[in-house]
Formats: sequence, structure tokens, C-alpha cells
Amino acid sequence: MNLPNWLTVGRIAFTPLLVWLPMQEDPGYRLAAFVLFLAVAVSDYYDGMLARTMGLVTDLGAMLDPFADKLLLLGTFVPMFWMMSPASDPLHLWLEGIGGVRQVLSHYPFVISFGGDGLRVPLPWWVVLIVLGRELAMTVLRQVAHRRGTVIAAIFAAKLKTTFQLIWVGAAYFWFFVATAARIDVHNTADWGIVANFAGIVGVVSMVVSVALTIYSMAIYLYRYGRLLRADAGPVR
Repeated sequence: MNLPNWLTVGRIAFTPLLVWLPMQEDPGYRLAAFVLFLAVAVSDYYDGMLARTMGLVTDLGAMLDPFADKLLLLGTFVPMFWMMSPASDPLHLWLEGIGGVRQVLSHYPFVISFGGDGLRVPLPWWVVLIVLGRELAMTVLRQVAHRRGTVIAAIFAAKLKTTFQLIWVGAAYFWFFVATAARIDVHNTADWGIVANFAGIVGVVSMVVSVALTIYSMAIYLYRYGRLLRADAGPVR
């Protein structure tokens, strides 16, 4: 075990906290969730950089890193969807049907305002399906490509997608804190409103760009490597 691998293990270990903390109806817990997410996101960058620059790339790291990334994505989408999905969303209704009960005060879709009434932007099920479905599809495609002697390297659009995805999740976690604090700190609603509006704008823009890049990058991968899914396919050069 080297330092990059320990950083990866840390991301895995802290992911359950990133699920639990924002689900607590308290601004302190939600601020802690945002700070922890920032630390985990920074460690994701540094473990890869250290492994490459210091010659610490290992088979264990190559196995753990993508697992940690996907676990983090899935883990952060649990509180995001639960707290941001519309009440009429079929997936949310199904979750409520198997025992989940969401209080009205726990509903925090992004809200942005340009001088008039606030625009509420929830997280619908089909956005979750696109993001998580793409990750599952790429996992399958990479496994098939590996068996056929092809390594699928990350393209620029995919790296950009990951960047906007991290901004989106970070903005959502910060939004949970600000929206909760603004509701409690009634004496400073004007100040909180400015911060909340900024968080909402960043969150909505990064969500839209991230989803667009998710679809675009997947289309490129399928165009370049989709033929590997055929039974008679050879390696892609």
C-alpha cells in the first residue's frame, strides 16, 4: 500500500458519511458534508497525480480507483435524488413505497432567481438514469475491450464531464447547507439569498453541462469502440 492507494481507500471509507451527513436536517451536518466532499474530490485528483509522477502506479490502485469513483458517484446521488427529486417523480414514489418518508422541509431542489419568482430545478429520475447508466455502460464496454486486447483511454470530453460532475455535486451539497441555514437564520435571509442564488445557478449550469457531456462522451466511445461488442470483433488499433 502506497500513499495514492491510501487516498483511494480513504475515498471509499468516507463515502458512507457523504450519504449520511446531508440527510440530516441540520446546517452543521450539511456544511460538514460539503467540506468532506471537497476533501474527497481533491484526494481523487492527487492520488492519480502522485501515482503517475512518482511512479507509484500499482495493480491494486488500478482496481480500486475506478471502484472508488463509481462508489462516490452512486453514494452522492442517493442524498441528491432523495432531497432534490419532485414529489411526483415515479422513482421517488417507489422509494417512498418501500419505506422512505420525506418531510416537506427536506425537499431542496435548486432554486435560482433573476429578480422575480424563484425557478425550482429538481433532479428527475431520467437524469439519474443517464448519469448512472452511462457509468454502467462504460464499465461493461471497458471490460469487453480489455478481453479483446484494447485499452479504452479517457477522452477529453469524458474528463471535462467528470469536472462538471464534481462541480454539480459540490454545488448541490453546498446548496443543501445554504438552503437549510437560510431557513433557520431568519435574520439574515437577504445575505443567504445572494449566496443561495449563486449556488443554485452554479448547480443548474453544471448539471446541464455535465449531462450533455455525459451523452456526448458516451456517443464518442460507442462510435470508436462499439464494434468491440460484436462477437467476431478484434482489437481496435
